[in-house]
Amino acid sequence: MASRTNQRVLLGVALLCAAALPCADSSRLNAAESPSQPSVATANFPVATAARLAGDGKQTRFILDLDQTVSFRTATLADPYRVVIDVPQVNFQLAPGTGAGRGLVKAFRYGLVMPGGSRIVFDLTGPAKITNSYVLDAANGQPARLVLELEEVDRAAFVQTPAPENRPELRPTVAAAPPVTIPAGPEAAPQKPGTPSDGRPVVVIDPGHGGIDNGTQSSGESEKNLVLTFGLALRDRLEKAGKYRVVMTRDDDTFIPLNDRPKVARNLNAALFVSIHADALPKAEGDAQGATIYTLSDKASDAEAQRLADAENRADAIAGFNLAEEPTDVADILIDLTQRETRTFSNRFAHLLMGEMKSTVRMHKHPLKSAGFRVLKAPDVPSVLVEIGYVSNKGDLEHLVSEGWRSKAVGSMAQAIDTFLAKRMATAGAGN
Repeated sequence: MASRTNQRVLLGVALLCAAALPCADSSRLNAAESPSQPSVATANFPVATAARLAGDGKQTRFILDLDQTVSFRTATLADPYRVVIDVPQVNFQLAPGTGAGRGLVKAFRYGLVMPGGSRIVFDLTGPAKITNSYVLDAANGQPARLVLELEEVDRAAFVQTPAPENRPELRPTVAAAPPVTIPAGPEAAPQKPGTPSDGRPVVVIDPGHGGIDNGTQSSGESEKNLVLTFGLALRDRLEKAGKYRVVMTRDDDTFIPLNDRPKVARNLNAALFVSIHADALPKAEGDAQGATIYTLSDKASDAEAQRLADAENRADAIAGFNLAEEPTDVADILIDLTQRETRTFSNRFAHLLMGEMKSTVRMHKHPLKSAGFRVLKAPDVPSVLVEIGYVSNKGDLEHLVSEGWRSKAVGSMAQAIDTFLAKRMATAGAGN
């Protein structure tokens, strides 16, 4: 049996080989290879002050009021039918509830999709073509406006529109941001797993959703904001102790593609990856409450876990384009060897976390679950996804917006991290 160190070496070689092969979906529109950096202050960005739809199921017009003109690009997408407008970063100051549908548009969403770039995505009732799109200068007391005009067509006419991957002019909107690089330190001796050059374990906190992807919403609260606030509080608690180097996948309202989130942990040789979410149960499925801890598995532990994984795994599509990278089948056996060990550590942490959290916060009636979450698929970093509560449950939502509840929940999570990493680092040290 190869040692753990040898397994890691083999895994690294395998992944390098895999990276050298052409990806099956390499022509698709991809985000920058590294996670988005926090956006800068919005003071100097164009401001969108109002948005509205007019028309019917045959012809529909979208109008966005702006304080200055902007450049833009558009694309139509099928299965499901959507229209995407890419613009430079915009400070959206639209009225609450903006985004309801009309005519050919079922609904639309908007937000930051990368540093320097914003996006508006329209979910359509069926195939439609863009008959006209333009920007009007401010004039006669009216603000600058971005206008998009849509017309109903049949599918045959729709599919004649070139797909985004065959339209190079669309790709730079998403790929133009320079990739984030992690500064390389001086040459050092081989490190223990999960430790940077200063010897502290790296903990990656991943607040779900962000930017154009609001996550679930209820009573005026968005999941993306609730989990960011929680993640920042957990970061501050861990950093205060000084034991860990804590890295956030996002620390502002930025959209991060799913595959880029675990890359943060892998690039830093992290000791632990914790993704934070707050679910909502569809009204037809009744009510649910309490925190739930998910680990990765090939088969979901129950139907609710499968539903949640399916929903979370569509995050990239929420942003307009499916940014998923197709996995290669190179060296699956080597990756599997490492992933088995990683899943054991992930499950161990999940049990520790449940034990700590149940003494301070309300837990789901089945608090430990598993499913095929894409964000948990780093083969060599123990990873969990924590649903800290249901925004669809009135009691949970009251907790989620409570600083007192958040402090207790963060404290129990920090204690679980302490216990887990103390044992893991001791084991790793003994193995060297």
